[in-house]
Amino acid sequence: MEFKRVVVTGLGTINPIGNSVTEFWDNLENGVSGSEMITHFDASKFKTQFACEVKNFVPTDHFDRKEVRKLDLYAQYALVAAKQAIEDSNLDLESEDLTKAGVIWGSGIGGIKTFLDEVTGYANGDGTPRFSPFFIPKMISDIAAGHISMKYGFQGPNYGTVSACASASHAMIDSMNYIRLGKANIFITGGSEASINEAGVGGFNAMQAMSTNNEEYKTASRPFCSKRDGFVMGEGSGCLILEEYEHAKKRGAKIYAEIVGGGMSGDAYHLTATHPEGRGAINAMKMALQDANLKPEDIDYVNVHGTSTPIGDIPETKALQTVFGEHAYKLNISATKSMTGHLLGAAGSVEAIACILALNNQTVPPTINFSEPDPNIDQRLNLTLHKAQKREIRAALSNTFGFGGHNASVIFKSFIE
Repeated sequence: MEFKRVVVTGLGTINPIGNSVTEFWDNLENGVSGSEMITHFDASKFKTQFACEVKNFVPTDHFDRKEVRKLDLYAQYALVAAKQAIEDSNLDLESEDLTKAGVIWGSGIGGIKTFLDEVTGYANGDGTPRFSPFFIPKMISDIAAGHISMKYGFQGPNYGTVSACASASHAMIDSMNYIRLGKANIFITGGSEASINEAGVGGFNAMQAMSTNNEEYKTASRPFCSKRDGFVMGEGSGCLILEEYEHAKKRGAKIYAEIVGGGMSGDAYHLTATHPEGRGAINAMKMALQDANLKPEDIDYVNVHGTSTPIGDIPETKALQTVFGEHAYKLNISATKSMTGHLLGAAGSVEAIACILALNNQTVPPTINFSEPDPNIDQRLNLTLHKAQKREIRAALSNTFGFGGHNASVIFKSFIE
């Protein structure tokens, strides 16, 4: 069976360094940090008092008040990014067969703020359950996909993926495969997360996974640096319109890139730590290359998972050297989480957009906040430190890894007819 080609025809994002694709790229290219002191709640008693929040977001600018009450922030971010992507794609939905249009959307935690508010309200009451009728449908991790499909009438495959910080990447891979198999012509896919609240920050603090460098919050996300002390939480959403190539060609769509491969694996090792030698990462990257019918030498840029934790950064660089061999030293590698923070279940989609924009601009965004080399990381690797670098980029690979040992790698290629 011959697989159909799948191309990217629309992008949308709202994230800590941009409320549009254009703003995101401008800040990404210029190495702007999205980290600020937390404003979503009083974090003065928390070990971590900063995060990469979305800025200047007013829900009623996008939704009426009734809608706002029904939508957790993670679903609001999803709908805003989806609207941008749909408009960017110039799809004429009235002329499309919407039974061949699907939505697969990732989120690691879904409506955790809604859960927190409802359960806290009950705990502070007299024992009488007074839960909102919107509690469950507002909170569950699949509801963003449901809202997007209802908004645009997409009646094809529709569900949510939950694989912690790999959720959005799994959503993109599933969407690609449905189109390849001819099950759909169009997919809205990506992910969203909104976990900067008491439960999200407190929970990750308890695991000692987050940076507590409140004095240097602006530069606290330090992938590959020996002075790192954990990840910085981010929030927001990234959305891609994936489309079957002939369908896109027929309607004269703008094509950003071709999505050519995906690899998925399990570490089978630890609840939260990645395998020390990057076993799962190696398998995911190898499978993505095989799926794309590419050799390691065909990849020019890798957007790494790069969370700024020793148990993540070191195994990932080892995995890169295993997969790419000597070519690893010719790659540009960067960790854009140094600017956006870690968007958890949305990370894969925002970093996929970074890869696509890198292909379009032939520019690798930098890894910022690096000051001292880690002796456990081979310094011959080009980690694209401090400044963006111009170079030929034919194909870019994006890695995302999640608690539970979930690994996903996605490859985008410059579009050639």
